[in-house]
Amino acid sequence: MYIRCGERGNEMTEVLEDFLELEDPWTGHPLMERTVMIANTSNMPVAARESSIYTGVTIAEYYRDMGYDVALMADSTSRWAQVLREISGRLGEMPIEEGYPAYLPSRISAFYERAGQVKTLGEEEGSVTLIGAVSPPGGDFSEPVTRHTQRFTQCWWALDTDLAHQRHYPAISWMDSYSLQLDLIAGWWEDKTEEPWKQQRHQTIKILHEEANLQQLVQLVGPDALSDEQQWILTTARMFREGFLQQNALNPVDAYAKPDKQLSLLQLMLKIYQHGLDLLDQGTSVDEIKGTFEIGRVLRLKDEISNDDLEELHQTGEEIIQNLDALKQEEEEVA
Repeated sequence: MYIRCGERGNEMTEVLEDFLELEDPWTGHPLMERTVMIANTSNMPVAARESSIYTGVTIAEYYRDMGYDVALMADSTSRWAQVLREISGRLGEMPIEEGYPAYLPSRISAFYERAGQVKTLGEEEGSVTLIGAVSPPGGDFSEPVTRHTQRFTQCWWALDTDLAHQRHYPAISWMDSYSLQLDLIAGWWEDKTEEPWKQQRHQTIKILHEEANLQQLVQLVGPDALSDEQQWILTTARMFREGFLQQNALNPVDAYAKPDKQLSLLQLMLKIYQHGLDLLDQGTSVDEIKGTFEIGRVLRLKDEISNDDLEELHQTGEEIIQNLDALKQEEEEVA
C-alpha cells in the first residue's frame, strides 16, 4: 500500500506510470495488481489529507485480517501532522511547540500501534508493516514530528544528503540510523547462518565510525599525514561502503543478495582487515598491504558473483587471504 499525503501530484503520476511497468517477481503479473494507492496531494482539501492516513491503515488491516502480509508506506507523516496543526488552529485549540496540537504525540503513537502480526479468526496469520516517511523542514531532526516518531518507532532510517550527492544508493546514513530490535535480528541471522552476526556487525560499525572521525582530519592535513593504521582503517571502510553497503539496483546480480552472500562478503572484508592489522604490527607498510590484493577486485565481488555462486566467492576470498598470509610469512622470515 502506498499513501501519498500532501506531496506533489506529479510525483504521484510518476509512481503510477512506473508501477504499471514493474513486474511482480512472485507472480509474474504487473505489480499494480497487488498494490493499493491512496492519493491526497497538496492541492486537495485539508480534511482529505488527514483522513488519507486512516483510510490507508484501515484498508491494510482489512487485508491483514484476510491473512495477507501488508507493507504500507505513508509519504509523508510530516504533511499529515501539518494538517493536524492547521485544523487545530482553526478550532482554536491550545497549541504546544511550533504550533502543533497537544495531542500530536498520541496521534502518532496511535498510528504506529496499528502495525503488527495477528492470528485471524480463520486461524491464519497476517501482518501490517508501517513505514512512515518523515520530511522535517530543513532536515532538522529536533522538530516535534521527528522526535515523537523516533519515540514510538523501533527502527529509524536516516537519509544522508551527502551520500545522495555522492550517488551512493541507498543513501541511508549508517551513523544516524538504528534499530531497537538488534537482539531479535541477531537471533534470526545466527539461526540462518550459524555465524556470530552481532559481533561482526559491531566491529563493522566501529570501523565506519572511526573512518568518519578520520575524515575530518583528512580534510585538514590530507591522507598522507595519517599513520599506516589510520590509512588502513580508511581503506577497510571504503571496502565496507562500496563493496557491501552500496547497491546497484539496476544490476541483476546486486539488486538482491541472499543472507549467505551478504555475510560471506562481510566476513571476507573483516578477515582482510585483521590480516592487515597483523602485517602492520610486523612493520609492513600500508602500501605493501594494498599492493598484495587488488581492492577493486573486492569491490566488484557483489556485482559479479551471484547468490548461487557462493563457492566462487569463497575461492576468491581464500586466494586473497592466502596472498596476505604469504606476505605475512615473508615479513616473519625477514624479521
